[in-house]
Amino acid sequence: MQNETDMLASPMRRQLIAGGALAMTLPALTLGGCAAPVPGSARREAASMTTRDGVSIYYKDWGAGQPIVFSHGWPLSSDSWESQMIFFADQGYRCIAHDRRGHGRSSQPWDGNDMDHYADDLAQLLAHLDVKNAVLFGFSTGGGEVARYIGRHGTGRVARAGLISAVPPLMVKTESNPGGLPMSVFDGIRAGQLANRSQLYLDIPSGPFFGFNRPGAKVSQGLIQSWWMQGMMGGHKNTYDSIKAFSETDFRDDLRKFTIPTLIIHGDDDQIVPIDAAGRASAKLIPHAKLIVYPGAPHGLTDTHKDKVNADMLAFVRA
Repeated sequence: MQNETDMLASPMRRQLIAGGALAMTLPALTLGGCAAPVPGSARREAASMTTRDGVSIYYKDWGAGQPIVFSHGWPLSSDSWESQMIFFADQGYRCIAHDRRGHGRSSQPWDGNDMDHYADDLAQLLAHLDVKNAVLFGFSTGGGEVARYIGRHGTGRVARAGLISAVPPLMVKTESNPGGLPMSVFDGIRAGQLANRSQLYLDIPSGPFFGFNRPGAKVSQGLIQSWWMQGMMGGHKNTYDSIKAFSETDFRDDLRKFTIPTLIIHGDDDQIVPIDAAGRASAKLIPHAKLIVYPGAPHGLTDTHKDKVNADMLAFVRA
C-alpha cells in the first residue's frame, strides 16, 4: 500500500493539487448543504458550494478587498480568467470566479443548463460568500450570465458591471433582431460537438477565437491547448445545451434594468460574437454604458490583449 509521501509524490497527485481539485475533498464546515466560507485571512482559496437543486459549484476566492466576480465563457472554466484574477488580487482586490454548472470542476447536471439557472447559481454564490459592493465582469457567455443575474436579482450586491466580448443582447437572427447570426451557425457548432467534440475544441481556438486564422497572427499553442483542456473538462451534455443558452437567450430586457456604471469591451475583429450585434447593440440599451472598442482585436482578447484589458478594467473599477 502506498504511504502518504508516495501518494503526494505521484504525478497525478501533483496535478490534482496544482489544479485545486483536492480542495473539494478536504474537510469543510457545512451550512445548509454548502461548504461555509472561512472569514478573513483563513478563507480557502478554492472550494465548492451546493446549489438549491443539488449542483456542486467549484469556485476560487483569491485575495482581499473589494470583491470582483468573474463569469467565464463557453465551454471554458474559471481558469480562463486567471490573467485578470492574479492582476487584480495583486492590486488589492478580492477575486472570485466559479466554474459554471456543467463546466470545469463543477458537477454535471442533466437538466438546468440555461441562463436562468446560471444566473441563480451566481446569486447563490454571492449570497453564500456574502459578497457586497461587487464588480461583476462577464466574458462572452459569462456576459449573458451577468446580464440575466441583474435582470433576475437586481443590483443590491453589485456596484459595477462589465461585459467583455459578451453575447448580449441576442446572438441569433430573428425578425426583431435582424443583425444577429443565422441559426445555421449554431446548428453547425452543435453538429461539430456531436461529431467530434475534441476536434471542435481544437479548431475553435486554433482559428477564430484568438484570431489565429488571420494573416500574420502569432499562434500560441499554449492558449490553444489550455482552451481545449478547459472545454474537455466540461460535460458533453452541459456544453451542448449551453450553445442554445448563449445563442438564443434574449437579454434585451435584462440590459434595460442596468442602473449601475457598466463597461463594455469588444474587439472589432471578433469572429465569434460580432461587435455590431453585441457590444455596440448592448451599449445602446444600457444607460450611460462606456464602450471601448479594440481595433483588430479578436474574441479572446482577455488573453491576446490582456495588458490593455487589465488596465482598462482597473481604471473602470477605480473610477
